[in-house]
Amino acid sequence: MPIPDFKLIILPILKMAGDKKEHHRRIVVNVLASHFSLTDEEREKVTGKRRINLFDNRCDFALNFLRSNDLLRSTGWGSFRITERGIEVLEDLNKNKKDIEDAFSKSPDKLIDYLNDRWPIEDGADDNHASGESNEGEDGDHTSGESIEDEDDNQIPEEFIEENYQKIREKLAEDLLQQIKRNSPAFFEELVIDLLVAMGYGGSWEDAGEVTGGPGDGGIDGIINQDKLGLDVVGVQAKLRTTENSIGPSVINEFVGALRLKGLGKGVIITTASFSSNAEASAERSDNPKIVLIDGEQLADYMIEHNVGVSTTKTYEIKRVDSDYFAEDTD
Repeated sequence: MPIPDFKLIILPILKMAGDKKEHHRRIVVNVLASHFSLTDEEREKVTGKRRINLFDNRCDFALNFLRSNDLLRSTGWGSFRITERGIEVLEDLNKNKKDIEDAFSKSPDKLIDYLNDRWPIEDGADDNHASGESNEGEDGDHTSGESIEDEDDNQIPEEFIEENYQKIREKLAEDLLQQIKRNSPAFFEELVIDLLVAMGYGGSWEDAGEVTGGPGDGGIDGIINQDKLGLDVVGVQAKLRTTENSIGPSVINEFVGALRLKGLGKGVIITTASFSSNAEASAERSDNPKIVLIDGEQLADYMIEHNVGVSTTKTYEIKRVDSDYFAEDTD
């Protein structure tokens, strides 16, 4: 089955804790994976740049919701036990088991509504749980306890933020390529050298190499030193394309010939367009010189990653509650 959203995980956790024993997060997550019949691929699926395990993170969010509503309480790092309030909720659920569970299985939101309407948190009760701050699971994944009604259907806040960050980045990449295409080929050649320097080739701009493009350049628009001493030199070709037409194999073959004439063993072609499958095959076949192809999509990603042609407008810090700070020594 698909990886369940966190709302579907809430009730199974509460039922597991109904034995009134202490439970450990790691064991509970593994039991839940079996409960939902997740495949190995689903169990190992990750999300976001931090490569957070998706199912584990959703389990952490469900656990945090139960803590926030005072249905579970932490008993140690990664451990928890059901509260008196949690027992009362379970008993009430069991009295109306047939009607309630059928409704919950069809619409997990009804569980949230049920808890909020029938079992509201009293004002001032357990401010640490009800504050909406995040908790961190044993493995370091962390989640937010914000009001569940405000969450996007199946997404936890981290997933929502990551998805929208990617949308912003994709739009920025698209705008970058459009801006590049408004400039001249000579500007693009210098941009390519700027990018390679920013990526760490050759040290400073002055030491890295030079733009050689122009009439009679032989298809080589620039020279970049792969190291500061210039012991390994890479030939560069910058192909500015304002149309969607892809780069064909003839461009690759001509570039290979130009590199050989200059005695260069490596070359990179960077374009605002894409490469045809035949062009990619030609580059793969070339061993001496070795050819690397960077298309428009990769170009924009590298520019964003290395801050070439972009600037930061706003930075957000996402913080969490430090659970260790609030852990009292009960001995």
